[in-house]
Amino acid sequence: MLPFKPICAVAALALLMLPAISEIARAEDGFPFGMEMTLDAARMPGSKRVPNLDIGDNGEVILELWCKGGKGQFSVAGSSVIFVAGAFEARSCPADRAQADDDLLATLTDVASWKRQGDLVLFIGPKTLRFHINTN
Repeated sequence: MLPFKPICAVAALALLMLPAISEIARAEDGFPFGMEMTLDAARMPGSKRVPNLDIGDNGEVILELWCKGGKGQFSVAGSSVIFVAGAFEARSCPADRAQADDDLLATLTDVASWKRQGDLVLFIGPKTLRFHINTN
């Protein structure tokens, strides 16, 4: 009967670990609350910046765009998402970057759903935005 005890112990340990494994899987597939993400885009000529979102634990977000910076809020229910832009700083921006910022904000405002694939987050609406979760 001795050989069954180690097998029972291993089985019991595996059962105890299931909630932790499940939580890790949810974190990898869940909305990236508490994380920073960078837009999957090239830098604009003459700029070192690429837009990024720093999402808080409750969906509050700090945005740094091509030139402008500000705040907003994500509301998430399942695969549905709503983004509402908040206040933005008045910065002196070249016209092309200011327009790119306005276009990006309009696209974010129009998203209706999201999907996560590992470190890639897609915001889906009339246009799809691809963001990479910063893992460094």
